[in-house]
Parts: sequence; structure tokens; C-alpha cells
Amino acid sequence: MNKIFQFILIITISLVFSGCNNFKPKKSKEDLKIAFNIESTNSEKYSKYAQAAVKEGFDTIAQLFEAVSKSESIHAANHGKTLEKFGIDAGSAEVASFEVKSTAENLKAAIKGETYDMQTSYPVYIRDAEQEKIPEIARSFTWAWNGEKKHFIYLRKAQESLIKGNQTNLPYLWLVCPTCGNTYCISDVKALCDFCLTKQENFLGYRKTAE
Repeated sequence: MNKIFQFILIITISLVFSGCNNFKPKKSKEDLKIAFNIESTNSEKYSKYAQAAVKEGFDTIAQLFEAVSKSESIHAANHGKTLEKFGIDAGSAEVASFEVKSTAENLKAAIKGETYDMQTSYPVYIRDAEQEKIPEIARSFTWAWNGEKKHFIYLRKAQESLIKGNQTNLPYLWLVCPTCGNTYCISDVKALCDFCLTKQENFLGYRKTAE
């Protein structure tokens, strides 16, 4: 009787572990795919916005767009890596179409997009990951969500400076954490990243070119 019980127990444990290894998130998986494409699109879009800003002579704003573009690409990469952990190939990103207009219009569009991601998209994604009890996915979403909040603040300040016709009060150096995509201006940079504790010495820098 004991041998039969032991046999059943072994089979049960094997099935449980097998199920864990083959587990794939449902809703969170779809959220990750969507977020991967959105962040990839945003990265490409902000890079083009930066080029437009340079042409208009807004070099400081251009560097902000470059930094935010890099941040978004790191968010996308993290989402893709997280998908791969669950045996799902992210593949090539589906970059959506977008328009590049004047820097004033581009800032307005960027702020609108960051607001949506900050207030609508990521709160839902994080909730889904938490309900499915998948901390890896929740972390990737949370890093991106917190990053969008900072992007919103920086972009709003850039917009205000542009309206006032004065870029001199904008930071000349931006730093991006290569691990989580957290963005800093020169005045608020920390020794360690607030989100993932990566050392400042490893941050990526985006500086206004000398005139």
C-alpha cells in the first residue's frame, strides 16, 4: 500500500512541476506583446522627433527626445526578454505609423501618448500580471510604468520652455539606466537607479552638443 501511495505521490509531483515549467501567461502574454510593439513604436517615433527638433534648432529638446527614445527601447527589450522566459518569441516589433510635425506638435503628441500609457495602459497590464501571479511580468510593466511618469514630467517642462521661448532652463544632460530604462536629468541623478539599483556609472548619457 505504501508503494502505491509513493508511486501516486511521485506522479502527482511530476505533473505539478511539469505544469509549472509549461506555464504560459494568458492575459499578461497578450499585454506584453502589445506593450512590446507600443514601446518599440515610441522609441522610433521619439528618435524621429529628435531629428526634427535639431532641424528647428531645439538641440536641448532633441537630446531629451533621444534619451526618452532609448528609454522606450529598453522597455521594449525588457518586455521581449520576459516573453522569451515563457517560451514565447517576441519576434520583430510591429511599429505603427506616426507623423512627425513641428517640435511643438511633437511634444504635444508625446505628452498625450505618455499620459495614456501612464494612466490607462500600464495600470491595466500590471493588474493583469498581479492577478495571474507573475512577478517577472509585473516587474517589467512596473519599470516601464514608472518610467512613463518621469517622461511625462520632463516632456511637460520642455513644452513649457518652448512656449516661453527659452530653452536655457532645460537640462543639458540626460541619463538613462540600461537595465530598466529609468531616465534622469543631470539635476536629479542618483548614485543608484531608483527602480533597479543599477550603478550610475553604467548609465547612458545624452548631452547637448556644444555650440
